[in-house]
Amino acid sequence: MPVEFTLHDNRQHEISADCQHCFGLCCVALPYAKSADFAFDKDGGTPCRNLESNYQCAIHEALREKGFRGCSAYECFGAGQKVSQITYEGKDWRNNPESAKEMFDVFPIMQQLHEMLWYLHEALSIEAAKPIHRELRACFEKTDKLTRLSAENLLNLHVSEHRAEVNEWLLKTSELVRAQARNQKLPKKISRGSALIGAKLKGLDLRGANFRGALLIAADLRHSDLRMTDFIGADLRDADLSGADLTGSIFLTQAQVNAAKGNPRTKLPPTLKIPAHWNNSQ
Repeated sequence: MPVEFTLHDNRQHEISADCQHCFGLCCVALPYAKSADFAFDKDGGTPCRNLESNYQCAIHEALREKGFRGCSAYECFGAGQKVSQITYEGKDWRNNPESAKEMFDVFPIMQQLHEMLWYLHEALSIEAAKPIHRELRACFEKTDKLTRLSAENLLNLHVSEHRAEVNEWLLKTSELVRAQARNQKLPKKISRGSALIGAKLKGLDLRGANFRGALLIAADLRHSDLRMTDFIGADLRDADLSGADLTGSIFLTQAQVNAAKGNPRTKLPPTLKIPAHWNNSQ
């Protein structure tokens, strides 16, 4: 039976991955290449060899140890269960092979829409963004409505156009939040989309920084003050957040945190959790 999902202002589980109600779509639809993040090559539309008959991952508890860091850092934002249970009404791709390819093509589109819902949901919880809550709410409801389109209409959707509309309000949210920091000491090299691969940023006051789309791969952010910073789209792979304070940062996702390094002394926003692999760090 299909599972009903209703979005509520104070609940996030509908826009977080629920693998129990998904047909393993991320393990089938998406391609990946053998690398530091994946142990072998896989084509899009081909089931991962670790996917079991019940659509669960056979190595889910040991993804990093088995060479699948990319999987441990992936987040569908609830798109998997929406496609499985709502768009296709609980009809899986194994027993309905005629709709399999279409389902796999719909999934990444839904993932983008659900990612937007995640960011809009967060923006609506931010007090500093209260002056634009009405516009954010309208944007949220419009996006949610799009996620309930038929498969055919989803495939014909101009996602980039809608993303541009959503991004306008997320940018305004970011400006309102970061303005509270009034930090005049930010390094000049820090700006939207900055290339900060391996950057030495340890112990700096980075409150209110704009890390939107920044490349922070392997950056040293240990013990830095990252409150009221915008992390939307930032690449945090192997960035060291040990002892850093990210409370009050915005648009930071669990997937980004999972891809980074840190330790139990790292302070995260309340909606995020310390990854298991951080617990072994000092």
